[in-house]
Formats: sequence, C-alpha cells, structure tokens
Amino acid sequence: MLQLFGGLLEQGKFGEAYQLWSDNGRASGLSEAQFIAGYDKYAEIHSEVGAPGQMQGAAGSSYVDIPFRLYGKLKTNDPFNLIGTVTLRRINDVPGSTDEQRRWHIYKSDLDARP
Repeated sequence: MLQLFGGLLEQGKFGEAYQLWSDNGRASGLSEAQFIAGYDKYAEIHSEVGAPGQMQGAAGSSYVDIPFRLYGKLKTNDPFNLIGTVTLRRINDVPGSTDEQRRWHIYKSDLDARP
C-alpha cells in the first residue's frame, strides 16, 4: 500500500494519493486541495519503502510502522529529502466493520526534511 502511495506521488496523482489516508484523506490533516497544493511544488518525486516493523494491535485495529523516504527535486530545481515513519492502520474483522475500514490506510506520518 505504501508503494502504491509513493508511486501515485511519483506520477503526480496527488488526489489519488490523498485517498489512501484514513478517513477519506482527512487523517492527513489537510483538505484534498491543500494536500494537492502541498505536493504541487515538486518537479520530481521518488520514494523508498523500508521494512515494516512489528504489527501491533489496539481496540480492534492493527497498526504497523514503516520507514519511508521521499526525495527528488522541487520546481525551483533544489533537491529535497524527506525521511521518517509512516503508520498504516486497518480495522480488524470486527462485527459492523466495512470492507473500506478493513483495508490498510495511512494513519499518520512524521516525514521530516533532512539534508
């Protein structure tokens, strides 16, 4: 799922990437328009997905932390490098859960700029 997210960013499909966040994208903390505008400053985006950590569970949900890196060039031709952890979440097969809730979504991210 995180490879799909990175691939969508690389292709400039920012609206589709937004939809991979929990709560129809709202877990990103941005509206879809803000999310798209935030990524529109990049001329070239590449991604690297690290090895997933140990899966954890709480209150009927499963979580996994995955190292993630975005790098490339801004439209100003300056390089950028963002490194951090992305947490994926899904609702377990509990009564009343929907197919959508049982799919993995991006729950949170702490990508920070690095030199």
